[in-house]
Amino acid sequence: MKKLSLFFTAIILSILLISCSQDQAGTTDNTNANETEDNEGTATYPNANLLVDVEWVANHLDDENVQFVDLRGEGYEGGHIPGASHITWPEIADPESPYDGVLLPAEPFAALMQEIGIDQDETVVIYDDGSSLSAARLFYALEYYGHQNLKIFNGGFTAWLNAGEDVSTESPEITKGDFVATANEKLVCDLETVEASLDDDNVIMLDTRSEEEYTGENLRAERGGHVPNAVHIEWSEAVEDVDGVPSFKSFDELTALYEEKGVTKDKTIVPYCQTNVRGAHTYFTLRLLGYDSIKPYEGSWAEYGNVSTTKIEK
Repeated sequence: MKKLSLFFTAIILSILLISCSQDQAGTTDNTNANETEDNEGTATYPNANLLVDVEWVANHLDDENVQFVDLRGEGYEGGHIPGASHITWPEIADPESPYDGVLLPAEPFAALMQEIGIDQDETVVIYDDGSSLSAARLFYALEYYGHQNLKIFNGGFTAWLNAGEDVSTESPEITKGDFVATANEKLVCDLETVEASLDDDNVIMLDTRSEEEYTGENLRAERGGHVPNAVHIEWSEAVEDVDGVPSFKSFDELTALYEEKGVTKDKTIVPYCQTNVRGAHTYFTLRLLGYDSIKPYEGSWAEYGNVSTTKIEK
C-alpha cells in the first residue's frame, strides 16, 4: 500500500513538473512574440524592426550584410560611425524638376545608390544627427524604389556619441553596389490624385509643416495656406528629447498623437510638407506604427502652392 502511495505521488510530481515546464516555455514564447529579432528598436511598435539602437549598431559594425549610411549635412569628415558611407538628402533631389526637392528618377537614383555601396539584398541602416529627418528622406526614397530591408538608427550620431562609442575619420573603401530602382507607385501621390481625393472621406491629407506654414503666415510659395481639410500635425511632434538625444516617442504617445486627430489605420494617409522631407519623416513614423496605406505627396507645397488652379484653405 505504501509502495502504491509512493507510486501515485511520483506521478503527481511528474505532472506538476511537466506543467511548470510548459508554463515557462509558454512565457518564453510570449516574450519572443512581442520582441523583434536581435531586440531591435522598441518592442511595442508594430514595425519595431525598422528602428535600431546603439547596441544593435555596435553589434553589427562588422556585419558584411549591413551597410550604414550617414545623412548628416556636415560633420562626416570630422567623425562618423566606422564604415559608414555618406550622402546628403539634397543629392537625391532631381535638379531637372520644375519643383524643389522632387526625387531623382529611377536610373540616376540607382546609380547614386550604387556609388555609395548599396546592394539590393543587404540591410541598410540610415542615420543623421538624431532627429531622423534627413534619414527618413532616404528611407522613403529607397523604400519607394524597392529596397526591402531598411532601418533608421534612433537618435543617430548624437546617440552614438553620448554612448561613448568609437568614431572614424577615415572614408571607407566602397565596393560599387548592385541596387536596382523600381518605383512602387502605391507609395506616392501626385497632384492629380491629391485634387481628386479632396472630398474622399477615406483619404486624410496630413500637413506636417509648421503652424505658420499651415495657416499661410509663413509664405514659401506663390500662395500660402494648406490643402483643403488637411489635418495638421507637425513632423517634430513625433520626436522627444531623451537625455539629450532626439528619439521617437513611445508607441502609446504616437498612437494618441495621430488617432486623436482622426489619422487612423483604416484611412489612406497622404503626408506632405514643402519638399517631402518632413512628410517622409511622418511616413516613417506611420510605418513604425503599422499603418498600411501611406502615400506621401512628393510634389508637396513646392508644387501645390505654386500651381494657380489648386484649391487652398488658410
